[in-house]
Amino acid sequence: MFLLLALLIGVIAGLRAMTAPAVVAWGAALGWFDVSQTPLAFMGYQWTPWIFTILAVVELITDQLPSTPSRKVPVQFGARIIMGALSGATIGAASSLLSGGLIAGVIGAVIGTYGGAAVRARLAASFGKDLPAALIEDAVAVIGAVLIVGAVA
Repeated sequence: MFLLLALLIGVIAGLRAMTAPAVVAWGAALGWFDVSQTPLAFMGYQWTPWIFTILAVVELITDQLPSTPSRKVPVQFGARIIMGALSGATIGAASSLLSGGLIAGVIGAVIGTYGGAAVRARLAASFGKDLPAALIEDAVAVIGAVLIVGAVA
């Protein structure tokens, strides 16, 4: 169960890199799951969710800009893999499956990056513009992350 949730949070990181760790950090900080005795204890610290939330909001805003590079360029793709790994590992660590969660998070991030790009392109084509597709993807990422982290609790 935890590995599936780690995979799914990785998919969210593939959609929006900072949304996944922001919601995972909130779950840890609010005590929905315990990572305090793991190498990822910092995810439950008081300031961690706030830092990731600010980064997530900035990402949601900048994603709407036409100058934002593709999620598949190396820097963007790498960030999604790292955030998927961190988020998946944190969920995995809650059940002593840190390494498995990390691997599942990376796999999920790759799936989310390529799958999200394909779905968004199709949605944008059907709407005739990108903004509605981007907003739908934002909603899926935020709501999905909350549901996944809630299932960890």
